[in-house]
Amino acid sequence: MSPIHFELLQESFKAHGYNMEVMPAIDKDAIDIGLRYVNNDACYPALIVVGQVLKALQSGDYDLNKVSVIMSQTGGGCRATNYIAFIRKALINAGLSHIPVISFSAQGMEKNPGLKFPPGLVNKALQALVYGDLLMRVLYKTRPYEKVPGSANALYERWNTKLKSDLHKAKLSDYKRNTYDIVADFDKLPLLDILKPKVGVVGEILVKFHPTANNDIVSLLESEGAEAVVPDLTDFLLYSAHNNTYNYRYLGGSFKTKWVSDRIIDVIELYRKHMKNALDKSDRFSKPVSIKKLGQMAEPIVSLGNQTGEGWFLTAEMVELIHSGTYNIVCTQPFACLPNHVTGKGIIKTLRKHYPLSNIVAVDYDPGASEVNQLNRIKLMLSAAVRNLEFGKIDNSLEQRG
Repeated sequence: MSPIHFELLQESFKAHGYNMEVMPAIDKDAIDIGLRYVNNDACYPALIVVGQVLKALQSGDYDLNKVSVIMSQTGGGCRATNYIAFIRKALINAGLSHIPVISFSAQGMEKNPGLKFPPGLVNKALQALVYGDLLMRVLYKTRPYEKVPGSANALYERWNTKLKSDLHKAKLSDYKRNTYDIVADFDKLPLLDILKPKVGVVGEILVKFHPTANNDIVSLLESEGAEAVVPDLTDFLLYSAHNNTYNYRYLGGSFKTKWVSDRIIDVIELYRKHMKNALDKSDRFSKPVSIKKLGQMAEPIVSLGNQTGEGWFLTAEMVELIHSGTYNIVCTQPFACLPNHVTGKGIIKTLRKHYPLSNIVAVDYDPGASEVNQLNRIKLMLSAAVRNLEFGKIDNSLEQRG
């Protein structure tokens, strides 16, 4: 789903004996394969996921009697809840019904007694997620301004290789040192003193992060002379846990579930502590806000009872971007994604009333969508972003980019 994060997560699982292989980031052929096995009315991410799984299993690279498929799920009232069923149906139609499909969800939607999560694996996975957020922040913040072409990617690759090695032991002392050293190294990377518009990327979680699903939108924005700003992946986990506070207060949720969710948030924030401190002390970067603060940002616009899909969290991400000086936003969504149409595309007009400088475009992604149309919509948004920057309506100078 997210190449920067999942490369590291893959290493975490390998360190505990799981021979895990994450599907490739760019895989256009998978879309055509997905269309053979999934109805086009299904969620676009489901088409991609099913297509990638079937392409891999039909490639001849795996022993089909010694392979299984694992898919993460959050559950909820949107088409994404059907991913596991889609995969199983596709495997039956492809004559591969004997291959196990594992539903990996915090809600325990299915029981998988063979899948164990010892504390050591949880520690490694949380480190990998936070490392991924940190690398994404510092790389996307510096690459558009690098003095030496390729220097930001080279520094990222060096750190990516080191982190993969360190995750096999995942010592907390190494974790702390690496976090501060990553920020220090990217703080010292030589940059050009030039102005570029900042463009936030939000939306449905897979389309937002998966380069196949969003036509590699980060590379597109950078090639068009902009700086891409993508919120942290870990925030989605925090959002899922924080929902239980609202559910307990207003929707009859249990206190026990709320208490457990609060402790999960505490643990994740404990892992994010060093990242936040390092970013806060840096010259170029800014730290993420807490999930409670994100909820407070969203509440004047949408109720926190909007919990289907990305729900109120999608609105909160856009408000956070605007508060941090990123007024230009692309809201990515699968075609006919109802949650996104309510809390994403549906609140753009309200956001413009609250924040007149906001420049937001909603872009639908689908197997039949025109890439030219998507590009034109993004370029139209960018033209307004450049005008605002040139006329001084938005300050994105070197001193203000952090």
